Amino acid sequence: MRTTAYLGVDIGTSSTKGVLVAKDGTVLRSATRQHEVQRPHTGHVEMDGNVWWAEFCSLADELTGDGEHDVAAVGVSGMGPCLLLTDEEDRPLRPALLYGVDMRALEQIAAQETRYGRDEVFRTGGAHLSTQAIGPKLAWVRDHEPEVFERARQMYMPASWLVRRLTGEYVLDRHSASQCWPMFDLEAGAWHPQWAPEIAGSVELPALRWAGEVAGTIQEQIGGLTPGTPVIAGTIDAWAEATSVGAVNPGDLMLMYGTTMFLIAHAGQPVRHEALWGTLGVTDGAWCLAGGMATSGAITDWLRRVTGSDFATLVDEAEQSGAGARGLLMLPYFAGERTPIMDPQARGVIAGLTVEHTRGDLYRAALEAVAYGVRHNVEALLDSGLSIDRIVAVGGGATTTLWPQVVSDVTGLVQVVPTVTIGASYGGAFLAARAVDSEASIEEWNPPQSVLRPRSEPLYQETYALYRDLYSLTRGIVHHLAGQEIR
Repeated sequence: MRTTAYLGVDIGTSSTKGVLVAKDGTVLRSATRQHEVQRPHTGHVEMDGNVWWAEFCSLADELTGDGEHDVAAVGVSGMGPCLLLTDEEDRPLRPALLYGVDMRALEQIAAQETRYGRDEVFRTGGAHLSTQAIGPKLAWVRDHEPEVFERARQMYMPASWLVRRLTGEYVLDRHSASQCWPMFDLEAGAWHPQWAPEIAGSVELPALRWAGEVAGTIQEQIGGLTPGTPVIAGTIDAWAEATSVGAVNPGDLMLMYGTTMFLIAHAGQPVRHEALWGTLGVTDGAWCLAGGMATSGAITDWLRRVTGSDFATLVDEAEQSGAGARGLLMLPYFAGERTPIMDPQARGVIAGLTVEHTRGDLYRAALEAVAYGVRHNVEALLDSGLSIDRIVAVGGGATTTLWPQVVSDVTGLVQVVPTVTIGASYGGAFLAARAVDSEASIEEWNPPQSVLRPRSEPLYQETYALYRDLYSLTRGIVHHLAGQEIR
């Protein structure tokens, strides 16, 4: 007998993940496709949008192709905000410019702040322009690849591109649109009537939906997915992750342990902070203040590769290293930094090295560096006046205890670890379930598994102050070095 299930697929920075979930939230199957981004120049981070579709189809076939389950709805999500431009026949014109890790549009950020007014952009959109913003990325294509810009007719993010290919509908969820600064009016919940058309040029602006709304239905058979199956609009991965653990109510804060670290705090009204991003949530009436580090898991993976080791060994050796990494202090700005310093020219620094230090010490220093970055962001969130009542950890880094425990020790915060930490693909599956079954409950799907409480470690208080000082003292040097592009 075939059973009802929901498919969730998430396009991430380093992989695409798919999960097939039963009506009660049980994960029936999961699969992953690894991929890499392209870095054609320093500060440029891109990906071929055709890979997103190919990997979706491959996962859909693997997870549903045997026909054992009746897929009732499909949920999608992806890294973002990204910019994939297509021509009048919906063919990608160039690789997609990725989210804030792509730092090419600095001149366009300055130009748009001058044109529209820095304070007015912040008031209207909920955030200052940064490498996270879509408006400057569009302007960069216009300025540097005018032949591409002239031919561009549609713009997509990973989730909306999958929706288009599956259903033929050209839509974007309102949360993702709220990160298209300065093209979106946050409090109106709509495209800015003057700025958006001016920046977009010949690009048609997509219709707006809420993330969990049905955008359309599947047009052609893909694996076990049959024509007529509903597909939701989807959203950016971090917000799907927050949904996957139920961190969507005022006072909730989600920490996403992934290739990058992301923080999303929910509020009942619009909230702004000069060093963070104000956005809409995934449902009507939800408002968020968010922060994001440019690298976190990317640093641990870099260490794994350069040391020729594996994560289990490095985690064990980092545990043995102990608090303070035997006198090492790292700045985690290996790809510039997003919030709260908003410095695309920041770079990684490792201070205190001796010939006695080991790879375990380096790995421990990396974990602590990310934890200090989380504390810096949390302080900014609290400075906005937000209340943080509950913190939920999610993502690949939350599957082991050491990393989130270090974050709790550094920040002094209690973290709830849910039963399922798969993340965005699971959140997409839940949003799909809710779209066709109003009784679906994330509390029943994904109850808490454990609670991490901070351990007293006075060393971290002292070292956090040094962490803040280290950036100030080395900023001029690393900015100079960042200007010497490696070819």
